[in-house]
Amino acid sequence: MSLIRAKEYLNKFGLAEHIMEFDVSSATVAEAAQAVGCMAGEIAKTISFIANGKAILIVAAGDSKIDNNKYKQEFGTKAKMIAFEDVEKVIGHAVGGVCPFGVNEDVAIYLDESLKRFDFVYPACGSSNSAIKLCISELERVSGYKKWVDVCKLIEN
Repeated sequence: MSLIRAKEYLNKFGLAEHIMEFDVSSATVAEAAQAVGCMAGEIAKTISFIANGKAILIVAAGDSKIDNNKYKQEFGTKAKMIAFEDVEKVIGHAVGGVCPFGVNEDVAIYLDESLKRFDFVYPACGSSNSAIKLCISELERVSGYKKWVDVCKLIEN
């Protein structure tokens, strides 16, 4: 189970006990924001891509979306999401619980600049009904990120 994998990973940083588990779904940004009781932007959604033949994760603010031009400038290729049915096998977590904690070894993690406007963010923890509250420096410390990128734009309502 992915939640156990995320807990074991976060336990290395003394944070496993901070994982919140909900009686309701937190699989989408809207559901997660409602479950946590925060703004959609504070949800740190984790999106799975294949870039130049390798799996990558981009952790971004919940109120943002990938900007294809920025993505191509950063990674030198068109944004191609991993197929829904392949995400768990490739990343180590299923859609709805994808997070940067306890992923498969060959997955590179990037944090998007859209997160930096928040004091705290709430990434999932491997299941469709979990999250953890982290400040940006904690997210940096525990995510194993490669670097900060600017590949998103705010979603226009």
